[in-house]
Amino acid sequence: MPELLIVAHGQPSDPDPAEAALARFAARVQNETSDLTIRSATLAAPGRLEAAVAALPEKAAIYPLFMAKGWFVTSALPARLNGRAIPVLDPLGVDPDLPDLTADHLRTVIADRNQSPAETPIVLAAHGSGRSRNPARVANDFALALSGKLGAPALRVGFVEEQPSIEEAAQGLDTTAICLPFFALLGGHTIDDVPRALDAAGFTGLRMPVLGELPPVPALIARRGEACFHTAT
Repeated sequence: MPELLIVAHGQPSDPDPAEAALARFAARVQNETSDLTIRSATLAAPGRLEAAVAALPEKAAIYPLFMAKGWFVTSALPARLNGRAIPVLDPLGVDPDLPDLTADHLRTVIADRNQSPAETPIVLAAHGSGRSRNPARVANDFALALSGKLGAPALRVGFVEEQPSIEEAAQGLDTTAICLPFFALLGGHTIDDVPRALDAAGFTGLRMPVLGELPPVPALIARRGEACFHTAT
């Protein structure tokens, strides 16, 4: 059976919890497919990625659980494949179906709050970068697409590592607002930095799980893996 290895960044200072969280996520993806075996490894856990790559069969692919197609996906990850020519799929954050899936889920969340998209301010809390414009571009492109799918006013985008900050983006909003963290997995930024920024802004709206944890995402990843092998054959 073909294997799909899901790779995330992980937490260098404390790799084991992030490794376990990714394994739990991979199990959710496994529940969505009977055509693939799903594995997982983080870049941060010493030797974990190399061991996982060595165990992959000839028919295998890698799914990068990242929000942008940046240095980690295009350089750091391929450099650690031990010379194996394993296909690396596009990361979650640039998947063309992601805005539609997110919009569908948000419509349900908004309806459950007895609101409409037009009256629901949305803050997209993203990572950003002080070194590359690419992460911010991906987040802003996603926000624009999501706004169009929802038929809602322009979304506010705030960043952990650049301006405008999440605190700035979340200011002046009431309880009708929603904050969606544009991250693949729960980690240091989403546990500490994003809540701290929202608290500083006096944000009283709904704080959603990170985008990668939304219910439709595991099935999306399973479909991408299956399509990769179907195309190859």
